[in-house]
Amino acid sequence: MKQMQRGITMIGFLITLTFVIFFAYCGMKIGPMYMEFFSVKKALAGIASDPEAANASKDKIRMLLNKRFQIDYVSVVKPEMLKIENTEGGYNLVMDYERREELFANLDVVGKFHAEQALTRGAGASNN
Repeated sequence: MKQMQRGITMIGFLITLTFVIFFAYCGMKIGPMYMEFFSVKKALAGIASDPEAANASKDKIRMLLNKRFQIDYVSVVKPEMLKIENTEGGYNLVMDYERREELFANLDVVGKFHAEQALTRGAGASNN
């Protein structure tokens, strides 16, 4: 009685392994970009909930953001990239940036990120 062989061939295994390694490598390049973006969003949300920022000037808000970036190890995004727009009730904090990581030789992965947070100002604040 003839028995049928079951399982994956060596070529099939190597092709599967190549895909797994490729996607793992891409994840190692893209993952830190998104981790940093989530840290930026967390920092903006933290500033919005900080009572010290409610009546702060724009320069003070950037300084508070810089402290949060240092705590969360955000290195590519700088506080100077923050756009602070005046609104009726306070400020709108907008962070737009691109992050580029080399993937292979002349291929890069480019991520475009946008984070926005409203900051309500208290009474007696200045508009610097």
